Amino acid sequence: MQKAIQFVMISVLTCLAAQYSLADEYSDTIKVFRDAGESSSYFKTAYGYAIFPSIGKGGIGIGGAHGSGKVYRQGKVIGESSMTQLTVGLQLGGQVYSQIIFFENESSLNDFTDGNFEFSAQATAVAITAGVSAEANTGGGMAAGASGGKNDASTASHGYRKGMAIFTVAKGGLMYEASLGGQKYSYKPL
Repeated sequence: MQKAIQFVMISVLTCLAAQYSLADEYSDTIKVFRDAGESSSYFKTAYGYAIFPSIGKGGIGIGGAHGSGKVYRQGKVIGESSMTQLTVGLQLGGQVYSQIIFFENESSLNDFTDGNFEFSAQATAVAITAGVSAEANTGGGMAAGASGGKNDASTASHGYRKGMAIFTVAKGGLMYEASLGGQKYSYKPL
């Protein structure tokens, strides 16, 4: 029964993710993050980034998430990536969101592209919303600041942790979470 429910949830999320697919989904998603206050400054300083236009996530006790993306080095596409996540615990619902991972330097980009990369259970992301922005963090914890209804809250630092800064933007659904724990990424060079 549980596997049947999980299959239905993943199927629904796949359909939701497909609904948000557009011919220019990557450039549209990059524009969203460029226009989103705190994340916009990373495009000027980051060595590279990985962008995932639509990640579908859902769960009833046992959950999962999946999405495909592209990896950029200094503004040029160098490969493709996919993200998979399995979660266990009290959860119910589904969501589609976009995610970007900024790499501070060549070393952090190489860590991501060397093979199968995984965020630890303590990793968190900045969830960009209309009212709050926060410090990106891949080592646990998240500092948030109110921005008065705009995406322009400032943080104490540029938020790189272990050479990476992660941001998400919810696109739809009823599950809101910025936790990245257990996310696994594969990489395939072009």
